Amino acid sequence: MIDFTNGSVFKLSPANPQEIGPQVAELLVPDEQIVASFKAVRDFVVFTNRRLMAVNVQGITGKKRDFTSLPYNKIQAFSVETAGTFDLDAELDLWFSGMGKVRLEFKGQVDVRALGKMIAGYVL
Repeated sequence: MIDFTNGSVFKLSPANPQEIGPQVAELLVPDEQIVASFKAVRDFVVFTNRRLMAVNVQGITGKKRDFTSLPYNKIQAFSVETAGTFDLDAELDLWFSGMGKVRLEFKGQVDVRALGKMIAGYVL
């Protein structure tokens, strides 16, 4: 499983859902759709209409992968921090029941407010 407490693991940039989608397609349930996807160097996260999936690509070849599924219905609280003038990274903190805090850091032009609104729509 990915160590979510280490923020440096997730310096995420927007990724094309058509490129990421086939890598998680077999794990999606009926009527589940990819809403947004973000990629680090090798790892990536996918927001669907039901959950957040974090994929940890392992090994030299990258064929071994750890898929962590975090359902929205287990979110107890969340926090959105937008990028600033000197701190260009935006952050999304999610507190999951039984797991604790998950922090995702986004670099570049990511509309973290839209992600927060999307999560609010599923959680509230």
